[in-house]
Amino acid sequence: MENNTMIITRKIQLLIDSDDDKFVKEIKDKLYNWQSICFRSANMIMSHHFVQEQVKDFFYLTDDIKLKIADKKKEPNGILRSSRINTTYRLLSNHFKGHIPTNILNNLNNTLISNFNRERVAYWKGEKSLRNYKKNIPLPFAAESIRNLDHAPDNKNFRFKLFQIPFRTFLGKDTSDKKIILNRIKNGTVKLRTSSIQLDKGKIYLLAAIQIEKEQHVLDTSVIAEASLSIEHPVNVKIGERQYAIGNKEEFLHRRLAIQAAVFRVKKGVSFNRGGHGEKRKKKCLVDYQNNEKKYVEYKLHVYSRKLIDLCIKHQAATLILVNQQQKEEIAKEDHFLLQNWSYYSLKDKINYKAEKVGIQVIIE
Repeated sequence: MENNTMIITRKIQLLIDSDDDKFVKEIKDKLYNWQSICFRSANMIMSHHFVQEQVKDFFYLTDDIKLKIADKKKEPNGILRSSRINTTYRLLSNHFKGHIPTNILNNLNNTLISNFNRERVAYWKGEKSLRNYKKNIPLPFAAESIRNLDHAPDNKNFRFKLFQIPFRTFLGKDTSDKKIILNRIKNGTVKLRTSSIQLDKGKIYLLAAIQIEKEQHVLDTSVIAEASLSIEHPVNVKIGERQYAIGNKEEFLHRRLAIQAAVFRVKKGVSFNRGGHGEKRKKKCLVDYQNNEKKYVEYKLHVYSRKLIDLCIKHQAATLILVNQQQKEEIAKEDHFLLQNWSYYSLKDKINYKAEKVGIQVIIE
């Protein structure tokens, strides 16, 4: 049976809902301490499960021993005192219980074991290295941990409690659907799934995972759209006898190169800029230009992917094929100009996301 729901993620900035600066600092210190524990825990989980997967090889000098990575209470040859998923949870509990909510440890353990099980064959074949988690790892938690979600006094933002910590959202000049989604979560019309808190440069973000219904469109399985991604025209699409070009080289590449040229000019003059607050003040204009390039590219890729999916819906194409895409990505890896200026991977991800949302199958050649 086809799954008619999907999970989307929204990044929402949070503020600690208090006017007491001392309290705010204590909470931030606590969150960063939890993040440090999650960083250590994540690498411990992956290391222990990898060892459990390979433990038979550690006993290759012994001929008369039989091993099975299973609970010895359930399997006669089992060598574990509990289930595999419980081994690392008990390990983390022994090390960190009382220093971090066990809800975070439990969800971190479940998420990482799911990742490990999906990739275990690739580890065994040597096609993939074991994941290594960084210090900025998000803190996962169950949806039920968010309590008392309600409107803030300004009626624009929301406030809630998470592990007894008061938070409120900071939507700013939000033009997206974040406020609508938060309203729907509050009213119970959409479900919040296992989400996480991310700490980035002193700011706090909620990475809210929301389960939504896929859009329903009339699609014909006999209609196939063929799309080609290139630097001349960002997207060329063929549906039956009709052909469309989405975007052009002058619109995308030339504009991006112009921004890069401006970045280069500003970079040469950075050392002559007025200081006052050290390096940050001197490089402010450079950072602004670099952010402008990122925003421009992200916006254009969203527009191109949206127009492509709209064309597929218009012609009722149930299948979208990205022609020769893998070959183009291999060529781009060897061509510095293409790798720097043509965002194959980002555009492909946006196409996949929008296609899944409307029920279109994407095939990458």
